[in-house]
Amino acid sequence: MGHRLSKIYTRTGDDGTTGLGDGSRVPKYSVRVEAYGTVDEANSCLGVLLAMSSIPADVRACLTEVQHDLFELGGELCIPGHTAMTQAHIDRLESALDGFNEDLPMLKEFILPGGSPAAAACHLARTVVRRAERRVATLADDEDIRPETGMYLNRLSDLLFVIARVLARADNGEEVLWNRDR
Repeated sequence: MGHRLSKIYTRTGDDGTTGLGDGSRVPKYSVRVEAYGTVDEANSCLGVLLAMSSIPADVRACLTEVQHDLFELGGELCIPGHTAMTQAHIDRLESALDGFNEDLPMLKEFILPGGSPAAAACHLARTVVRRAERRVATLADDEDIRPETGMYLNRLSDLLFVIARVLARADNGEEVLWNRDR
């Protein structure tokens, strides 16, 4: 089963550093730590969304799988040189995206975050995923990061946008359209 934490505090981070999965230590503010920390934050946002009782079963199944993916993606970022994300992960997101988008009306206006509590939580998760994508792109400027990592986050933010639209309808809410002339 792997390594279990029997003691939660180690005091090794008291000096402002943290350990990566390969045993090396870096400052807690390093770009790599920011990247996998933001992936963890996105995963937590999905946890808040999944804690809502109104989530349809197909959305719940999809996002639960995404949570596992994000844990693996965080591991890839935490262990320099480790590979976890593959094209198959990206293909699965694209397939889910196409499936959820199929019955939605065509967009003619921009949508504001909201529509229902679940849709708003999904939009929040989407924006955190976008930030994670930016952090990974910044990290890739200085270190060797596989392109699948950023591609996965890019597709995930698209998927979350579509799922937010689905959730607005599932909760009998309405999408809030941007009104330039308000």
